Amino acid sequence: MPSLQIPEFHAGQLAAYEASGRFTVIRCGRRWGKTEYGKIIAESGSAHGDSVGWFAPDYKIMSEAYNQILDDLTPIKKNASKNDGVIHTITGGRIDFWSLENERAGRSRKYHHAIIDEAAFAKDSMEDIWNKAIKPTLLDYRGKCTVLSTPNGIEPSNWFWKICNLKELGFVEYHAPTHTNPYLPKEELLKLEHENHPLVYRQEYLAEFVDFRGEAFFSLDKMLVNDEPVETPQNVHSVFAVLDTAVKEGKEHDGTAVIYCAFSPYHGFPLVILDWDIIQIEGALLETWLPGVYDNLNLWAKDCNSLNGHSGCHIEDKGSGMVLLQQAKRRGWPAHPISTKLTSLGKDERAINISGYIHRGMVKFSKYAHDKAIRYKGAEMNHMLNQIVSFRPGDKDARKRSDDALDVFLYAVSLALGDEDGY
Repeated sequence: MPSLQIPEFHAGQLAAYEASGRFTVIRCGRRWGKTEYGKIIAESGSAHGDSVGWFAPDYKIMSEAYNQILDDLTPIKKNASKNDGVIHTITGGRIDFWSLENERAGRSRKYHHAIIDEAAFAKDSMEDIWNKAIKPTLLDYRGKCTVLSTPNGIEPSNWFWKICNLKELGFVEYHAPTHTNPYLPKEELLKLEHENHPLVYRQEYLAEFVDFRGEAFFSLDKMLVNDEPVETPQNVHSVFAVLDTAVKEGKEHDGTAVIYCAFSPYHGFPLVILDWDIIQIEGALLETWLPGVYDNLNLWAKDCNSLNGHSGCHIEDKGSGMVLLQQAKRRGWPAHPISTKLTSLGKDERAINISGYIHRGMVKFSKYAHDKAIRYKGAEMNHMLNQIVSFRPGDKDARKRSDDALDVFLYAVSLALGDEDGY
């Protein structure tokens, strides 16, 4: 057989494997190596002629695992098709890849092992998919199932929460916090506790089930200095705006919001919210409104003595946002579509994504943005601050409330302080 190098379990993964049963759920922290753990099982099984089913919440997550596993199995690959989601090995083994967006995932197949990655983020029908589609694939070989995920709040209807907490469902649970990965530097692990919102640290790194619904997620005092907003910053690196339009599917409660920010990576506060606005306007009129946004950017760049002027608008590339991007391009104005990797995240995920920056005091409100109040939907107030401080992850009633200003705030912090895709 050609040389095949399958990675070995680290000590924390080995402990999880030794504690596993026929049906096992591993509740683990980020960077513990959950996908790597599943890969080792899948690659080893296929190398020994077994049939393995790999299941993930969506095509993107599934596709990333497919590419990694295909690279590892190249020495023994017989054939493979990403379109069909299958890898055959010369040993007679196979791995089928399924997106859990397909409620029939796995039907008509039989597996020695089913691996379900990021199970907490599967859709609400996951319990039915398990009972009706995946579990029957394990009958022929009395196959095993390994479920892996970081928790995603406390939701008794969530299948991952259920199999971790309801022992009558037949899963052996193994709890694996991030620090049980021995390869992670200890000094970096210590930083995580101080740099993250306490609830986020508990969920994402201690792998605990955390209820976010009872308290404010974004603390206003973290965005002030000695309980006061900051003055308009000077000599900033650049000024930019983020715009989110209401004229797209599922946004019937929202208006169009814009936020103006100053970015200063080398001195002062990294991100200062300068100004914001929300309007309710018909899609056809947005084009006449957009020039005013660029006028405001020019004014703020001048007021902040911006070293690089302004970098334009970041706009969600959907609905009327597509029209605004095209309009800006025709007029030679800088405009940038927000990465689909960022827009495809749910609001809770985007909020958790930026929570560490808020917690570390990297984002501040200027006096102008803090004191501003406008009339919107019959109420005169600071709608930006109201939506931010009232946000609760996992709030089932959130869809009934406007969140337009919150959306542009989440995008702005992600784009300024995250990586090129806003993570």
